[in-house]
Amino acid sequence: MPSLDGVELPLLPTQGVGSHASPAWLITARRALRTGEAGPADLEEALDDAVRIAVSDQQQAGLDVLTDGEMARQRFLWNIVERLHGLRVVPPRRKLGVMSYDSAPHFETVERVRAPAEGLGLVTEWQFLRTLTDAPAKICCPGPLTLALPIVVAGGYPPGDDLALLHDLADIVNAELRRLVAAGATFIQIDEPSAAGGSREVPVAETVKLFNRTVAGVNAKIALHLCFGNNQGRPGMKRSYRPLFPAMLDAHADQFALEFANREMAELGLWREIGSERELAAGVIDVKSMYLESAADVAERIRLVLRHCAPQRLWLTCDCGFSASSRPIARAKLKALVDGAAIVRRELAGDQ
Repeated sequence: MPSLDGVELPLLPTQGVGSHASPAWLITARRALRTGEAGPADLEEALDDAVRIAVSDQQQAGLDVLTDGEMARQRFLWNIVERLHGLRVVPPRRKLGVMSYDSAPHFETVERVRAPAEGLGLVTEWQFLRTLTDAPAKICCPGPLTLALPIVVAGGYPPGDDLALLHDLADIVNAELRRLVAAGATFIQIDEPSAAGGSREVPVAETVKLFNRTVAGVNAKIALHLCFGNNQGRPGMKRSYRPLFPAMLDAHADQFALEFANREMAELGLWREIGSERELAAGVIDVKSMYLESAADVAERIRLVLRHCAPQRLWLTCDCGFSASSRPIARAKLKALVDGAAIVRRELAGDQ
């Protein structure tokens, strides 16, 4: 049986990807801060309460591994990028109509990018989570490719030298991950949706080098989450893992978290084909759909995954985080994940 933090986990452990759905009032609190109706202390209180709710929702659903819901971040990424030195904010050119990828601000480098002395804030997030629960838990961090997604190289780097920026970001994240391990984190997930595409064309071999630089010397269980984007519940790139594998297997990751549910379980055969001995965290919950899966729906998806992955190496998760979902939907889908896993566990144990 797998174990984490000294706790033996059941077969087919369940976990979210990272972000949890924001309570409606948290969005209101952020707006109030922008208009001056609320102060920083008000938002800090709201964020702490939102983390408490995210942890409670996961516990009530029955997840085996918890996160803090990434409540201190906006869309899992922006608040981390905003901490970096050497950037200036460029307002979005499109502000009307349907919000999407082109509706967000981006950043330009004015000098070489560096982290603040206090780091990126993940250690504080982890320490607060640990005041709420001693259950097995993980913390997630955007990788260098994804951190670079909203950043345009301008000052501080040779023109067009995106690779130098990516190396700087890899070193910044590596330092943060080492701080997390020192603070007691034992399971860290690196989120790299941009590995599958995005605004930069980076060869897979270079992507692997960047990832390995990012996790070098980080003494923890490492997961690599590869997805296709989830801004406003929409993917942002071509949804196929085939171009990434088998080269991506050179990444120093113990677990690959991949999305399947929203692609009608496509490419499951790729996992058997590449012959990986690593853990697979299979996305069997579609966070980009309003359809509320039943436990039977989830069990059916798990059985499909088990045709290609040994149960001892299979973890169960959602395709992406719930940052673009409403809280009632997130709660219902997490419960379906846990109940579907329970059905298949009983089948594997011969207790039909």
